[in-house]
Amino acid sequence: MKPTLIKKVLEAALLATREPMSTHEMKKLFDEPLSSDTLRKLLDELRGEYDKRPVELIQLASGWRFRTRPEYLPYLERLNPEKPQKYSRAVLETLAIIAYRQPVTRGDIEEIRGVAVNANVIKTLEERGWIDTVGHRDTPGRPALFATTKQFLDDLGLRSVSELPPLEQVAQTLELMNENQTNAVPAVTEEEQP
Repeated sequence: MKPTLIKKVLEAALLATREPMSTHEMKKLFDEPLSSDTLRKLLDELRGEYDKRPVELIQLASGWRFRTRPEYLPYLERLNPEKPQKYSRAVLETLAIIAYRQPVTRGDIEEIRGVAVNANVIKTLEERGWIDTVGHRDTPGRPALFATTKQFLDDLGLRSVSELPPLEQVAQTLELMNENQTNAVPAVTEEEQP
């Protein structure tokens, strides 16, 4: 099969799917075996062909996908003006601790945050698909160890946790969010709510 045809088949499949495609899934598209090096070369060429277009081909933790470039999102949001779900400071802090210190137990999170972690916070993050139990610590009670998932990385447009922004930048963002929430709505009690 000619490389140009292979590239067109890859492009069609990537445009047709809603979820990222792994290279393993892409290889299933073809009768003839396709080497990983050839596939990577063709994907890089395809990515280059979209350099000046409003969509881009990106590699995420769970595979490859097309997405709209960020500068066009304000226009597209007009078609679907739903507001994204807002998460409480407790949820965001807990997620940040898990992302940067993983794997961690609920006790580790409580020690870092200085307050008890409401079970609903963990439940919210699990339901969203952003964290999962990856094991249990070998201590009395065998507490669950939490870590982020590929879904978390995909939703943030990352290939691995090493691409997370520096922790200081996250802290500044949380502070700005806290200031905006304080100015916009009455203060919320210390009790955690998702």
